[in-house]
Amino acid sequence: MALLAKRPNGTQDVVPNEVYKWQTVESVVRDTAQQFGFREIRIPTFEETGLFVRSVGDTTDVVQKEMYTVSSSGDKTFTLRPEGTAGTIRAVIENGILNDGLPQKVYYTLSCFRHEKAQKGRLREFHQFGCELLGAASPSADADVIALADSVLKRLGLRNIVLNINSIGCPECRAKYREALKAYFEPHRSELCATCQDRLDKNPMRLLDCKSEEDQAIAKDAPLITDYLCEDCAAHFETVKKQLGIMGIDFTVNPKIVRGLDYYTRTVFEFISNDIGAQGTVCGGGRYDGLVETLGGKPTPALGFAMGLERILLTMEAQGCEFMEEKTCDLYIAAMGEAAAEKTVEIVTRMRDEGFFVEYDLVGRGLKAQMKYADKIKAKYVIVLGDSELESGSAKLKNMATGEQTDISLGEELLDDFGAQYYELMMSTDDDFRSFVEAFADNGDDK
Repeated sequence: MALLAKRPNGTQDVVPNEVYKWQTVESVVRDTAQQFGFREIRIPTFEETGLFVRSVGDTTDVVQKEMYTVSSSGDKTFTLRPEGTAGTIRAVIENGILNDGLPQKVYYTLSCFRHEKAQKGRLREFHQFGCELLGAASPSADADVIALADSVLKRLGLRNIVLNINSIGCPECRAKYREALKAYFEPHRSELCATCQDRLDKNPMRLLDCKSEEDQAIAKDAPLITDYLCEDCAAHFETVKKQLGIMGIDFTVNPKIVRGLDYYTRTVFEFISNDIGAQGTVCGGGRYDGLVETLGGKPTPALGFAMGLERILLTMEAQGCEFMEEKTCDLYIAAMGEAAAEKTVEIVTRMRDEGFFVEYDLVGRGLKAQMKYADKIKAKYVIVLGDSELESGSAKLKNMATGEQTDISLGEELLDDFGAQYYELMMSTDDDFRSFVEAFADNGDDK
């Protein structure tokens, strides 16, 4: 029978035997964000289109070319979120979170949608871990947010990730810089792509972000924003660099970084890998001090970043990083006969209530087929129950890795007997389990 539908281009399925890789990354980003004082926020998948036009910028590729927009039954249009910051700031303002004391720190893990040419590391539905820090104007906040991103990447075991930073100044700096860019690019207007010819009049900084090789060649000798920073912005940037040095975070100043969204001000940064081809930016962010006010809130300094989870996973796989082990069955109970099947249900219920991952036959297999299935699902232990085991009140517990068998009670002692065997197995095979137990012992808990 032919498949009636296939997944849309630019999307991907995360199947059960791969999802543990995602869970590894999600666990690290969540734990690290919380350690830095960030709390989780969850926002809608779609917003009113105007939110992204106002925040992201109507001259950006995202707004001009990449948004998925639909009309409702009325006159409003809604857009699947192309990024996480705008909706998060809208939610923070609308729910009065800024009234709870500053700074406010929130993080999220969400899916985003952009209509663009699908390729490795660039999908139409993709996922981001992001954080937003609101209410702190100091350069220390910039360094702390960068440190959070740096810490996540290091805890995931990633290597050879280069941090590029820049300052794109405040509106006053950029006004002078825009004039310098217009003067530089004007003689080349006819050589620019049609999009950049339009940008030259509306927002010439966007020319520095163009993906056209011809336009990139023209922009190679363009003026640098760092030569146009006002005294305050220059001092802010110097302090950010000093703080990163104190934190031991290596960086390169790259005056060509402008980021692709219009809301950025002052500090911008990117973490780049050379191990996944052209789409090497695994994390990008910066300061956006005017965005809260643009979206209707009180003037509030803010900054944050977004980290592409697909690109993180690609980089981890390319570098051979370790993932958490896939969770597998602790115990499979193979039953022979109706009475054994009923006893199995009783045992399984008890053991699951105690937190063990236990499986049993649900499709009417014979014993040989059940054993094959137990092996296929990587069960750590197997118990076979039949009439003789029910009569004696005990069974053989088989270690599937070693083939070793030990007697185990089917009565009240079952949980204690299995727990002791399970403990010994995990202490000898699971580094995380052993570390947890040893940490407990170090804290004086001898249970």
